[in-house]
Amino acid sequence: MVTWAAIRGGGAGLSPALKGLLWILAAFFFYSVADAILKQLTFSYPVVQITWARYTFHLVMVVLWLGRRAPQACVTKKPLLHFGRGAFQFLAGMLFVAGVSILPLADSLAIQFMAPILVTALSVPILGEPVGLRRWLGVAAGFAGALVIIRPGISAVAAAALLPLFAAVFSALYQVMTRIASRHDSTMTSFIYPALVGSLVASMAVPFFWVRPDAVGWTLMIASGVIAGVGHFAHIRALTLAPAATLAPFGYLNLVWGALFGFLLWGDFPDAWTVAGAFIIMASGLYIFHRERLSRRKHPPTG
Repeated sequence: MVTWAAIRGGGAGLSPALKGLLWILAAFFFYSVADAILKQLTFSYPVVQITWARYTFHLVMVVLWLGRRAPQACVTKKPLLHFGRGAFQFLAGMLFVAGVSILPLADSLAIQFMAPILVTALSVPILGEPVGLRRWLGVAAGFAGALVIIRPGISAVAAAALLPLFAAVFSALYQVMTRIASRHDSTMTSFIYPALVGSLVASMAVPFFWVRPDAVGWTLMIASGVIAGVGHFAHIRALTLAPAATLAPFGYLNLVWGALFGFLLWGDFPDAWTVAGAFIIMASGLYIFHRERLSRRKHPPTG
């Protein structure tokens, strides 16, 4: 039983798995709040400036958290790999912001959840990992779900939906490269580089798009980076306490939060097509996750 004393004591009376679950629930809530702030900013500021704020203030958050460890975290055996990761993450972030500037937040998040499905597809040519027929069928089902949301032939919806779809592609590439980076560098190194590269790249472009923020604008921009940074920290804490396989399915809570924030803040609510497509993507993602877990049990990694 979860008692107040356990919570007040930092969760000392809780099992590691339950602590990990609480941390991951917090992480996805913070991610959703940060996404909602990004959506609100798109009504007043350019996409490049919002993306700059997202990564710059995230970087500030990371540096403050790491403290004296920050310079050491930047030491890497594979600098080009990490800059590539950062570039893909930056492109994913910018395209996602562009997407939410046009589409309802829940629609963009639903399409963005193609990313873990695409990771399965990309793991074959890039990582050389075997993927069986059943997982390929899951990938195909995920694409079918995305097409239900995008609705090719309805030009306005289809064109705008390509933005979060390409964001999912770049996010998947980022995740695959992160798997490679984990073979060479620490988690802290992988943690700092996406924010560092994103901030540097956006800083070179933002002067050409700058709109002077008011006090509310600055507050929201700072909050978007800090809250995302807090979410990232909570995500890492969760992964240190519980297996990734246990936590992964809870990522779909972002869809629930996205729909709720969209309805409360802007009166948006997913239509039947988006709900149906989201369920197909969720089901295919969970099925692929299930098949990968079974595969690992039969063929555990060696070395």
